[in-house]
Amino acid sequence: MEGEINEGSVPPYYREVYQAISGRADERVQVQVFQRLLSRTDLPSAVQSQIADHVENSEGFLSKLSLYKGLALIALAQQGKQPSPKLLENCIQEFPKPQLGDPKHLQSLKMQPTQEDPLIVSQTLTKLLGRDTIQIESIPEKKGLFLKHVEYQVTSQRFKISVYRRYSDFDVFHELMLQRFAYRMVPALPPKRMLKGVLTSTSEQEFIEGRRRALTRFINLVARHPFFSEDELLKTFLTFNGSDVQTKLRDAYKKMGDEFLTCRLATQAKEYLPADIQAQFSSSRQLIRNIHNSFHKLRDRAETMAARSKENATDLLMFGKELSTLGTDSAPLPPLASSQSTWGSLRQSIKGLSVEFGLLADKAMQQGKREEDDVVEKLNLFLDLLQSYKDLCERHEKGVLHEHQRALQKYSVMKRQMMSATVQPKEQVSVEQLESRIVQQENAIQTMELRNYFSLFCLHQEIQLVFIYLPITSHILGAFVNSQVQGHREMGEVWSALHPKLSCLFGASNGLQSPPLSPK
Repeated sequence: MEGEINEGSVPPYYREVYQAISGRADERVQVQVFQRLLSRTDLPSAVQSQIADHVENSEGFLSKLSLYKGLALIALAQQGKQPSPKLLENCIQEFPKPQLGDPKHLQSLKMQPTQEDPLIVSQTLTKLLGRDTIQIESIPEKKGLFLKHVEYQVTSQRFKISVYRRYSDFDVFHELMLQRFAYRMVPALPPKRMLKGVLTSTSEQEFIEGRRRALTRFINLVARHPFFSEDELLKTFLTFNGSDVQTKLRDAYKKMGDEFLTCRLATQAKEYLPADIQAQFSSSRQLIRNIHNSFHKLRDRAETMAARSKENATDLLMFGKELSTLGTDSAPLPPLASSQSTWGSLRQSIKGLSVEFGLLADKAMQQGKREEDDVVEKLNLFLDLLQSYKDLCERHEKGVLHEHQRALQKYSVMKRQMMSATVQPKEQVSVEQLESRIVQQENAIQTMELRNYFSLFCLHQEIQLVFIYLPITSHILGAFVNSQVQGHREMGEVWSALHPKLSCLFGASNGLQSPPLSPK
């Protein structure tokens, strides 16, 4: 029932308490502050501990919804009931109101932190990667009325739950995330394609696997984003087990709206922006372009190496099969050759070598898969993040900035019309209508200016996230080196085991010397 707690289901008192005790820059509530709030209730210490155990916290903070859950449990305990999340399921209408006094008097509970800059994103790569790890597995050939579609099993390590989603569910989730967080890095989805016929062709299977990998990267980037990870949209997508997740997602969005409307810092964003924010934006954008180009080339080379390893596996397997074919040829030797030829014994020895070449092919294929999973996928993950920043920059320029400029132009035209109306007498009604339109346009321009500053505020935070992710380069290089070391060692062991078996092919009767075990 925890997922049912939202802005619309709690009394206004909950929001007043939240406003009183949450941080100004960080919209979460410190665990210590919540503990102080519990102490004010005069509930038995054992009950306070039970409530604290039921309230989720992350890195020493409670989200808004976690606080609401805690307030509901406090209210139940004050009514003499057991503070259990199960009881919240019986709250058909509004959740109960706790007795905590005037919310204004709760501000004293708030810890006075050191002066913090809300522009700064205090995160590390380890913290981001540790927020959640989500696995996606394809469940193909789910029968529809006319066509077959692929279903995905989505498993969240954080929520410890598996749900089933179709591509259309991802599509709706992505669309709503873009509406809710228009000023943040929302990664792109892989392309949509109608699947026709039975999924047996190689190209179809490769497409399904490529899309599964891309969806896995998408949902992990979203789940690890510090401003997305506690959002109700993400939580609903990863945990809702009902029949219509798309309707559930749309309902959740309607209750929240976009981030500009729910973030308390939105109207104050200009105060925190540096004076040279536009210059910083331009230089950061160019830097990301350069980094993106370099990583794109690295990814292409890594893909080529992984493909080469798989091709090597195919070549080794075919080489072994040809040796097997040669060794199993039972055609009799001609009389002139049979007396002196050792081909019969050689043929048996060659036939046995195909097993080792099959093993070499397996090792080469494993090497290609390691390169694909450990190197190429990590490069693709970071490329997806870089591309989402580039897309965000375009949305800023073509969206908020462009609309702001258009609104200013429209306002200028209306002002000229107003000046013309004052010079040339017109009907009083038309002048009043024009004045009303000008006031409306002024309000619209003010809102757009605030949105523009908030967009720049978010861009400044998002570029920090990109640089927090940059140390993933060392993870990628480490994975690359380890895959090469492991691959060469395993292949070397098989080659070394194969070498002594060649001795039977080189006997004194052949007139040939056995090759040395190591190169001179």
